[in-house]
Parts: sequence; C-alpha cells; structure tokens
Amino acid sequence: MFFGEFQYRVDDKGRMPIPPRFRHELKDGLIIMEGVDKCLTVYSLSEWKKLSSDTALKTPGSVTSEKMRRLNRFLYASSFSLLIDGQGRISLPAPLKEYAGITDEVIVAGANNYIEIWNKEQWEAEKALVREQAWQIIEGLERH
Repeated sequence: MFFGEFQYRVDDKGRMPIPPRFRHELKDGLIIMEGVDKCLTVYSLSEWKKLSSDTALKTPGSVTSEKMRRLNRFLYASSFSLLIDGQGRISLPAPLKEYAGITDEVIVAGANNYIEIWNKEQWEAEKALVREQAWQIIEGLERH
C-alpha cells in the first residue's frame, strides 16, 4: 500500500527520487503513465499486470469496441517502463513531464495501490479541492 505525501526536486537531467518507503515495492521496476487528472500515475509491475489483466477480462472483443480501443491507447501508448537507479531515482520521460507540467518541484503522493506524481502547484489546488469535497464524497459512499 502506498500512502503519504513527499516533496522533491527534479534535477537537470529530469531525475527525481522515489520515497524510500516505496522503493521495495518498486524494486523490480515500475510503469509510469499519464494520469487522468494531469498528474503521472506509477504502478508496480505486479499492480500493472493486474490492471492489464482486469481490463482485458472486462472487455471481450475490445478490438471492435471504440471505447476500449481509446482506453487501450490511453493506458498503453503513454506508458513507460522504468527502473529505479542506485540512488533511488527515476528519470521522468520528457513527454510525461510536459503532460503533467513538471519542471522543478514535484509532489509524490501515495494513492493506495499506485502513486501519483504532481506538479507542486497543481497538487496544492487538487488537495484544496479534495479537502473541500471530502465529506460529501464520504457521505455519498455511506449511502451505497
């Protein structure tokens, strides 16, 4: 499980640290992709395999479904397989940095079974929105 919020700097070569408590889970590699909310999403290899398998199982005939073709493009075309280096860092691919507006400061946020990497300013805005809506979301869950 990934949890917590960490602030880091991206160096001149586009490298950033992975929080030490997350490294063991990602020691065999990770998949990083565009997130839905203008952030980057990071999965361990085992979690990525589950996501891929779940998507394939829920979508028989996915080649003929326009929505599934689009979902597959979103999931796979913008994804990169990375390894953590000896100093506990990853190199952010340029297209992903551009997508998420990442320049120098990032926030790494645990999100249960995956990690999100945010531009610091966008994270602050998202966090304020989440705080504002949290009780409404919780109350909505209780009704189901």
